[in-house]
Amino acid sequence: MSAPRPGPSLRAIPEGDTRERLICGDCGFVQYENPKIVVGSVVHVEGKVLMCRRAIEPSRGLWTLPAGYMELGETAIEGARREAWEEARADIAIDALLAVYNIPRIGQVQLIWRARLATPGYSAGPESLEVALFGWDEIPWTETAFPSVRWALRHAREVGDRAEFAPRGNPEGEAASG
Repeated sequence: MSAPRPGPSLRAIPEGDTRERLICGDCGFVQYENPKIVVGSVVHVEGKVLMCRRAIEPSRGLWTLPAGYMELGETAIEGARREAWEEARADIAIDALLAVYNIPRIGQVQLIWRARLATPGYSAGPESLEVALFGWDEIPWTETAFPSVRWALRHAREVGDRAEFAPRGNPEGEAASG
């Protein structure tokens, strides 16, 4: 029985590339490190927004929107719908792409949709301690899990019920945080 090979363990610039990558010294395999795609939604219910109190790290106990990493084999909309179900047991209908946030500091691109409940009802899923509806003046701003939650809530309020609008991006000066 032969010893397992170490795999990509050298940092070098592959031929024809411009960035340093992890490379296997034995076979030349290049391990590319690419951003993760986060998909989520601002779900509107009777003039309020659905939020989830996180049951997992990071930011356990703080409030967020139903969102998470996109899975292989699903579209961004399917991922946003799945995340709403996993976190809030909410069956949602996607209305429009609200925002695309780039957060290079943590290697994420976030696609946030505007949505509504497709069928009545919601409850805490396994990744949430609780879920609740908040009016604008009730949102627990100081207890939000991530800056991008605040961005999305503000962008949702900004576009309101408009049928057509350009998706928003990072607020000015917020390119590297999230």
